[in-house]
Amino acid sequence: MAEIRNIVILTGAGISAESGIDTFRSAGGLWEQHRVENVATPEGFARDPALVLGFYDMRREALGKVVPNAAHDALARLDAEWKQGDLLIVTQNVDDLHERAGARRVLHMHGELKSALCRSCEMRSPWDAPMSNRPPCPVCQAPMLRPDVVWFGEMPYQMDRIYRALREADLFVSIGTSGAVYPAAGFVRDAREMGVRTLELNLERSEGSHWFDESRQGRAGELVPAWVEEILS
Repeated sequence: MAEIRNIVILTGAGISAESGIDTFRSAGGLWEQHRVENVATPEGFARDPALVLGFYDMRREALGKVVPNAAHDALARLDAEWKQGDLLIVTQNVDDLHERAGARRVLHMHGELKSALCRSCEMRSPWDAPMSNRPPCPVCQAPMLRPDVVWFGEMPYQMDRIYRALREADLFVSIGTSGAVYPAAGFVRDAREMGVRTLELNLERSEGSHWFDESRQGRAGELVPAWVEEILS
């Protein structure tokens, strides 16, 4: 522990599931009663933009009904108290629960529900309102807004920054991820090749558990606070 300075943490759907947010890897390929390819791909948006916009309106509204859990709170504590070096929380989640818990060093590699992307001017804007009524872009006024989320087939955000942080890290921790969605699923192998120590905290063993130096199984709300207490002490 004394040798650890820089930490990169990857969080996935498992950490927010304990707050009541559904994951997309459910039986039958359904995500909140929709097929993933219909609501989380560029092709689905091109086929039926009204369906996709309405789906994300529903998710954005539902986000206001959930709160951060003990795992989010613990990572926010680590963010506030970790002074030995750098810390970066890379999340695959599009919710704002890390920020609402108080974390500041957060990177949303798959975008954010509470952000709009204009397909005309390509500018991003904070967004809480519905999009299904085709509101104008706050910047260029074109009615071309879409959710600022990364769909399957699109490139995740800020990959250069993520890989730079991994190269400089002493510890990589994966929390609540399936180990099946790339490129995030490959971070553990990248870290190991760079000589970075790796730790997995997950409800059960993931598809990539064998790549980690250590894998602990259990609820994020229990494992994460215990690990944060351990590393801060």
